[in-house]
Amino acid sequence: MAKNKLRRFDEMKEMSHVFEPTIAFTKTEKWPLKGKWAAEFFKNDHPIVLELGCGKGEYTVGLARKYPEKNFIGVDIKGARMWVGAKSAQEEGLKNVVFLRTKIDFIEAFFGAGEIAEIWLTFSDPQPQKPRKRLTSAYFIQKYREILVTGGIVHLKTDSDLLFEFTEEEIKTHGYKVNHLTWDVYRDLSTFDEDTQAVLAIKTHYESLFSEKGAVIKYTQFNIH
Repeated sequence: MAKNKLRRFDEMKEMSHVFEPTIAFTKTEKWPLKGKWAAEFFKNDHPIVLELGCGKGEYTVGLARKYPEKNFIGVDIKGARMWVGAKSAQEEGLKNVVFLRTKIDFIEAFFGAGEIAEIWLTFSDPQPQKPRKRLTSAYFIQKYREILVTGGIVHLKTDSDLLFEFTEEEIKTHGYKVNHLTWDVYRDLSTFDEDTQAVLAIKTHYESLFSEKGAVIKYTQFNIH
């Protein structure tokens, strides 16, 4: 297993669509693509969508396949998992996919004001003992607010009742605008338009595991400004 991880890490170092800045660099230097991802990396003016805590990158890659007119960046700190999505994107020749290995706590260091159109949170750690570390907490929402366009969207798809209930309360407390909210996305799938249905049908590795154990999948989409 250790050799396999090392092989994956070595492979990712050679991938032009994978960035792995050190924490020391992030804390002391300005990221050269901040505010310039579309123009200088993707070489277009398409909207940029982030998947935060992307794991194996199934949503990042799945969305990139479906929307060639958008750019997608998967963010996670776990490199061995990220390799799966990065390898898929490479093998399929997807030019609208990037993977960024970093802590989400530093996300505003990598993107400029209004640079991001949408954020996906897919099966995030519910952090039972650390509410502030939940990816829909006010701590993280403030970071998203710095990089999202006005009217930018946050998506949350989760199996966790704890995280979803917490998110509902945060939405009410802070007055975020809800576009969709369901405690059972597959029961209510027909209430969405066909395009959204196709997006919500993308399943991550963790969703498949949780669903097999009987977990009910929740989804909400909201604006924070």
